[in-house]
Amino acid sequence: MKEKLFDSEAKVMEIIWAKSPISAKEISLIASDTIGWNKNTTYTVIKKLEAKGFIQREDPRFICTPLVSKRQMQKAEAASLVKKVFGGSRHALFSALLENEPLSEEEVKALRKLIDER
Repeated sequence: MKEKLFDSEAKVMEIIWAKSPISAKEISLIASDTIGWNKNTTYTVIKKLEAKGFIQREDPRFICTPLVSKRQMQKAEAASLVKKVFGGSRHALFSALLENEPLSEEEVKALRKLIDER
């Protein structure tokens, strides 16, 4: 995934992932209620997402559907974070995440399972 998802775009993508397929008008109403954006701001972000290839808009009513799954985006953003902030070291990332936060027994089991399945 070549394009970066900016915070404003991520907010709109969350709405689209949750409600897809959804009209641009419905997105703008949800964004107005939850983020406080006006219609023009939301439509501008939708256009940027379409130009970047994250979503597809179809007539009538500008129905928006995601072209990238939330999981794909999470993986790409995580890889970017590891590379940019932690010099490519996943160990450094996990150390930073675990340093100050205690884990529940369930979280420890889930993490061990993920590691064992690799």
